[in-house]
Order: sequence, then C-alpha cells, then structure tokens
Amino acid sequence: MSKSLIIVESPAKARTLKKYLGKDYDVRASVGHIRDLPVSKLGVDVKKKFSPQYVTIKGKSKIITDLKKAAAKADEIYLAPDPDREGEAIAWHIAHVLKSADKPIHRALFHELTQKAIRSAIDNATSIDQNKFQAQQARRILDRLVGYQISPLLWEKVRRGLSAGRVQSVAVRMICDRESAIDSFTPVEYWTISVKLEGKNPPVFIAKLDKISGRKAKVDNGEQAAAIVSTLKKAEHTVSAVDKKERKRHASPPFITSTLQQDANRKLRFPAKRTMGLAQKLYEGIELGDKGPVGLITYMRTDSTRINNEALTEVREFIKKDYGPDLLPPKPVFYKSSKASQDAHEAIRPTDVTLTPEKVAPYLDKGLLNLYTLIWKRFVASQMCPAIYDQTTISIKADKYLLKAQGAILRFKGFMALYVESSEENGDGNGKAEDTGKDSAIIADVATGETVKALNVDSKQNFTKPPPRYTEATLVKALEENGVGRPSTYAAIISTIQDKEYVMQQQRKFAPTDLGKLVNELLVAHFPDILDIEFTASMEENLDKVEEGSSNWVNLLQAFYDPFEKTLSAAKQEMKSVKKQGIPTGIPCKLCDGSLVIKWGKTGEFLACENYPTCKYTQNFKKDENGTIIPIEKEEPVDSGEKCEKCGKPMVYKQGRFGRFLACSGYPECKHIRAQTTGVLCPEENCTGELVQKVSKKGKVFFSCNMFPKCKFATWDRPVPQKCPSCDKPFLLEKTTKKGTLLQCIDKECGYSEPLA
Repeated sequence: MSKSLIIVESPAKARTLKKYLGKDYDVRASVGHIRDLPVSKLGVDVKKKFSPQYVTIKGKSKIITDLKKAAAKADEIYLAPDPDREGEAIAWHIAHVLKSADKPIHRALFHELTQKAIRSAIDNATSIDQNKFQAQQARRILDRLVGYQISPLLWEKVRRGLSAGRVQSVAVRMICDRESAIDSFTPVEYWTISVKLEGKNPPVFIAKLDKISGRKAKVDNGEQAAAIVSTLKKAEHTVSAVDKKERKRHASPPFITSTLQQDANRKLRFPAKRTMGLAQKLYEGIELGDKGPVGLITYMRTDSTRINNEALTEVREFIKKDYGPDLLPPKPVFYKSSKASQDAHEAIRPTDVTLTPEKVAPYLDKGLLNLYTLIWKRFVASQMCPAIYDQTTISIKADKYLLKAQGAILRFKGFMALYVESSEENGDGNGKAEDTGKDSAIIADVATGETVKALNVDSKQNFTKPPPRYTEATLVKALEENGVGRPSTYAAIISTIQDKEYVMQQQRKFAPTDLGKLVNELLVAHFPDILDIEFTASMEENLDKVEEGSSNWVNLLQAFYDPFEKTLSAAKQEMKSVKKQGIPTGIPCKLCDGSLVIKWGKTGEFLACENYPTCKYTQNFKKDENGTIIPIEKEEPVDSGEKCEKCGKPMVYKQGRFGRFLACSGYPECKHIRAQTTGVLCPEENCTGELVQKVSKKGKVFFSCNMFPKCKFATWDRPVPQKCPSCDKPFLLEKTTKKGTLLQCIDKECGYSEPLA
C-alpha cells in the first residue's frame, strides 16, 4: 500500500494530523524554518539581482536528514506548513532540500484542523505558490538590507547591540512622535454648564448647554460661565423639541488577527505576542480527553471577516437551539472586509461551535480558555440580532441658550446578551469591557411646549487633554490603519522594540526611553524615507503586488536599494557620534573640571566625564518622575563578619549595578565571590535546585541554579519570590531599565510588569 509523507512546521500540528489521517500517512514536523540567511553576514548579493545565500539554520541538520530519509520511503510528499507567506517559504525550502528524493511534491493548505478540512486540503493540494514565496523572500531581504547595514552604524555612533528594522523603527517613531505631541501640548481651558431640571413627571434629569444664539456653545473662562449661570438661573426653561428614535447597535464582525490582538489586550491584558502564541496552540490542536488532539479554532493569521456557508449554517442552528429564535436574524449576517484584505483565509472562529467554552474548560489552562472564550463568543454574537434602544433627545430653550438632555432605554439586548466589544474610549482604563447592557440616563416624559423648573445650575472648569500614549491595543490599531507591517508581524514588532529597550510600558502604555528617542532622532535625520510611515505602507502594498503576481520582486528591491545605498553612504559620514561625545548633563565631574555626559554601555546608560580618556570618572544614575538625573553615590563595602574560604580575608557586602553581593575584601588579588541565595526555587521541570546569585568572569552579577552543571538555568535579572498575579508563575524578575526598576513575569508571553515600589 502506498504511503504519503506530510510535513508540517509544528510537532503539535503533527500530532493532530496523525489522529485524523491514520497509518497510511507519515506525519513529520520541520519545527519552523530549516534554512535562512546567514547570521554572521549580509547574505545577499546586491550585485547579482539580490541573490540570497541561504544556509541551514543551526540545529536543523538532523531534522533535514530525518526528512530526507522519510521522503525516500514515501510515494508522494505533501508540504503543509501554515497557509501564509512564512508557511509558503518553509514549504519552498523543504521542497528544495527534498529534490533529490525525486518524489511528487504537493502543497496542502490547512485552514482548520478538522477531519473534513484536512481531507479536503489533501484532496485539493496544489503546487507551491511561487509568488507568495517571492513576496516573503523580498520582505526577508528588505529587512536584512536595512537591519544589517544600519545597525552597525548605530553600533559605531551610539553603542554595540543596537538594532534598526525597516518596520520596527517606524513603530518606535510613532511612539516618539506621540510623546513629542504630549510634551508640546498646551492645555486649553473650557467650561461646561449643566442644569438639573424637573418637569410634570419624574424623574429629575440633567440637560447640558449646547448652543448660544444658534451657534455651538463655546465657554472659554470662568467669567463667561458665571454670566451664563446667572442668566439661566433667572430664565424660563421651555421644552422646544422631543425627539424619540429607535436605535440599533449591530454586533462586531468575527475576529481577524488585528482585532483579536486588540480585544485580547483590552479585556484580558494579553500582550500581542502571548495572544498569538495561545491562538497558535488552539489552532494546532488541544488534547480533549478521549477525543485526542482537536484543532479548536481556524487559522489565526487572517485579515478577512469571511465565514464559509457550512459554518454559518451550524452557528445559526446553534443560536436557535441554545439562545432561542428571538436572537436569530432572518438571514445570515455578512461583514465587509477592508479594502486591503487578501481574503485568503476565513475569519478566526471556533472549528466546532458546539464545543462551548464550558465543554472544553477541563482541558484548557486559564490563558487558553480565556482566549478561546473570547473567540467563541465574538463569533456566535456576530450572527445574532442587533440590540435595540429607545433613544430620546430633549431640547430646552432658556433665553438665548439651548440645552439638550439625552437618554436611552435598552429594549432588546440582542447580541449583547453574549458579547460586547471593548474599546480604549469606553473602557474603564483597566482593560474591562464597556457594560453597555445598562440603560443610560433615564429621561422624564415631557411634552413640547412644557415649562420645566431649573432646580440647580452648575458650571465646571475643564482643560483639553493631550493625545494619550499608545497601549498595545491602540498601537496595533494605529499600525493597521497606517499600513505599517502586517497583522501577522505586529506581535514580533511590539516584542522587539521592548526587548531592545527603545520603548517601555508604564501603566500599560508605551513611552520611549532616552535611548529610543536618541536612536529615533538619528534615524529620522539620516534615513527619512525608511522612517516615513507612508513610504513603509507603500512598501507593504508593493509586497502584496508581488504575491498577487503583478510585480517583480527583484525590481522592487532594486527600486528600494539604489536610493538607500546613497543615503547609507551619506549617513556613515554625517551622523554624529554619541558614543564619543555623549549627551551633556551639566553635572560637574568630581575628579576634574569637566562635566558629566550620558553614555551607553553594554549594560545601559551611565555618567562619564567629557574629558575621557584623560579623566576616566564614571558614575551610575537614576531619574525621577520628571526625568531629572540623580547620580547614585557609591557605597563603601560593609563587613559581613565572615572569612573568605580562599584567602582568609574578611568577606564584605558590596553594592554593584545589579544589587548587593558578597565578595572578598582582598580584591583584586582574590576574586572570590560567594553565591547568595534568592529564596526562589529553580523553574526548570524536574529540578530541585535553588537560584543563587553569582558573578561572571567579567564581574557582572547573574542568577543561576545551584545544581549547575546538571541544571543550566540562568538569568541576568534578580528573581523575586513573588507570584505573577497574571499567570501564577512562581516568581517575578527584577529588571532595571532606563525609566526605573520593574517587576516582570519570567514568562515573556505573559508580559506582566509593574513598577517596583
């Protein structure tokens, strides 16, 4: 009997496929990409039509060998990595290394991992989409050309270890531009006037000043407000109009990648990276007891709100049976995708709507269950009837002033019985959804021409507010609206700009660090096109054209590289060297008549004398909430009362950049450091060790398991014996950044952080 080889990119996905396909199929995993551009060099020959020099990724040689052996035994091969550009590239590279097997190679696209969808994908397998692969290859080369040629320039001018990215740098610019707008914002005073009114019928209601002499009310100061209040107290208030309308609120469409990231951030406080990691697991398959691994959601990288007819029929039957016919609209609800949507995949939805969150709860951890619940509810709600309100607007005439009062009564909850989308504007600032299921202000039953009594007139001083800092949700929204990157890349972008310490989160909002501001300033000055939002968006559109087959990838790269090469050459000559000069602070040096400047080293910012190398004075510093530099005075070693095991001299406590540590007082003749316990157990599975403080050969403090070399767990950040309130991990990490010290979860996918009190 013939046997087929199916290659996916994930072991979890492989397990799910094996369940459905049986013994006639050999299912293997490539574990992601197997080949890529080299790490140690550019790897692109710009003089030979940007020819990429692909190499085997470190650690993937054995996987390639195993795949070749499996291919030799198979009659045909199905390549089934994820159905997107990255998946197409993985498939292309696998096909390249399996050429020698000389077997028929097909491309299978699994949009959901159910038995029917899997069989259909195999039966309808095609060949590798060269256009899609070339679009991925063009993006990869573009990013390499920018990153590998601008980054070394930053190493030379600022400090080593920095990086620039074609898309990440634009995201940093957006955050820096928003911060500049906040800093330059001048509040403008304005006043609001409200009147408490009583008619013939209860209840008492509030009306607000809307117009003055037929024009939109504009009250600039307290004197104007006082004059209006005085007039309104004396004036007769007459109802001039009562407008009653029925309003409908329709459900939001099912999730696409960007809206899933936004709502998961607002409602669940999940970073985009964690959202996508959890969604990947739900897509690839979850063990549901006797059922084995089941793919619970459709593919999670999509920009289309389309739902197939079979899924629509199933969800409508489910709504009718479980929620009643009153919540089922006469016809299925269809949603328009954005103009930029490629419509290659369906919206994100449950693969089986009858697998309710309650049914799968015993098999999912908290994070997976919360995300699945969000996806399930959003999808089901999207096919429910709209909510219906009775909205009333009352206009009241008083002298030359027009007041307005509004109220609404929810008559029919519709989809809101199940799900309501949250937003930054209507949320409470803590990521919780707006509770629009409640009635807004109840309006009294009044009639046109009726005189109502003014019980009280109030004025309130207000000031316009600056634009808010970006949260993860609003940054994702802004990236999408501006065409910067693609939804599948947002999580990586947001993660990278934080890892590089260009931005940090304060109360869940992004602020640029001093390093981020500096790098952004240099890049905007010398690479204006690369940092231009419209230019970056147009490049995304050009990549889409390559995928569509209407544009040539080499021509795209050539059109980009010719002006970029000239700009790069000029920047190498003209960009100022912050590494040599530093940023002036005005703080006098303690050893000479020079002043201290801010410089960046491998471990971050520090103060150094401007007269270096003549004067080598350095000092650490911190900043207060206003950004004022506060030098940190060096502490004298404190005797511990213990002796050094190596030389017998006293052991002393010293204060280093990374905290207090125990060292021999005979340093530098004796460099003995004693490990200090942290009170935190090693997080590695099956390890009984404890994390202790150590010092590297270069004198840098780190923390590792005391079972070394049996256990090799280590971290540069101090472990704190305090549970993560978000994901219940057993300890947090104390991380020092440019803006202060934070407590962060050890699990980067969790993303929890808080300022250290």
